[in-house]
Amino acid sequence: MEALVTGPDRTVWQNRRVFLTGHTGFKGGWLSLWLASLGAHVRGYALDPYTTPNLLDAAKIPTVIEDVRGDILDRARLEASMTEFKPDIVIHMAAQPLVRLSYVDPLGTYATNVLGTGHVLEAVRKTPSVRAVVSVTTDKCYENKEWHWGYRETDPLGGYDPYSSSKACAELVTAAYRQSFFNVSKFAEHRCGIASARAGNVIGGGDWSDDRLIPDLVKGFLRGEAVRIRRPNSIRPWQHVLEPLWGYIRIAEELYKGNSTAASPWNFGPADDDAWPVSRIAEKMVQVWGDGAQWILDADPGAHEAGYLKLDASKARAEFGWRPSLHIGTTLEWLVNWYRAHARNEDMHAYTLDQIARYEQLLQQTV
Repeated sequence: MEALVTGPDRTVWQNRRVFLTGHTGFKGGWLSLWLASLGAHVRGYALDPYTTPNLLDAAKIPTVIEDVRGDILDRARLEASMTEFKPDIVIHMAAQPLVRLSYVDPLGTYATNVLGTGHVLEAVRKTPSVRAVVSVTTDKCYENKEWHWGYRETDPLGGYDPYSSSKACAELVTAAYRQSFFNVSKFAEHRCGIASARAGNVIGGGDWSDDRLIPDLVKGFLRGEAVRIRRPNSIRPWQHVLEPLWGYIRIAEELYKGNSTAASPWNFGPADDDAWPVSRIAEKMVQVWGDGAQWILDADPGAHEAGYLKLDASKARAEFGWRPSLHIGTTLEWLVNWYRAHARNEDMHAYTLDQIARYEQLLQQTV
């Protein structure tokens, strides 16, 4: 029988100390605001935002969290920041997140995504206050066989490109630390659970990254240009950023409560009918945006990318009541409205919190 959960457990997050790596990124920014709204005391640790504009500044995130700038490859600084803060919960999201950049800088990608993950987990070992760790990777950590069904947490890890491979390696590092230093058989001794979370093709307002479909479309539409699209037939598990973040929150809650079952890998993906090809996403964006928006085919497909990739999230649904709540059509409307509000110079801190509140209302309605 599936668990029934209708939203975050505020008793877990109220006055809880959360150390979040990667808060200056797109997903990290949304999570920072959400956790702060739940009453958590969040310390973010990350490099400067790598785009201008960016969600950190647009939504005034440093007004509600501790904003610490640092590199996860700087082991001494990372450990000092974590041990001094004495967090209850650690969520690791800092990463080099782009496939195409990994072809340009493969060693840098491996350093950040693999060694950086090791640094975070080693810092956790030296911080006895920590009760829960969620290490975020990606759907691309799986050995992609272009199957027409979703990958499960027990399927083999792999990765064609350096980014995907580095995230598979990060999963192995996380598993090794869980088994070696935070084994569930000795949970009563160390009282800390470590989980990994896999999700991909996350979209929403506030992402201005290069070489990503939605940001490329938005930037082109705002300039009044036809946007070039690579690989229009590639199928991805599109989901609003709040969907996997709800999964991370849910798993962290269970770990904090001492549920050792949560100390394992978890998939967070959309419903099957939300796995759309790139061309359909682009067409829907054109329709929702209006104002003469258009896209054209890019004759250069670029470096290798997966053609078909989908996750099976039935484990999270059955064990902890996580389930997607936003259909892709609504997701695209929400993100278009976010970017248009930003273009009108609205208060994006309040606007982003409003979308989070609306999402929480959807969770209460989802059964």
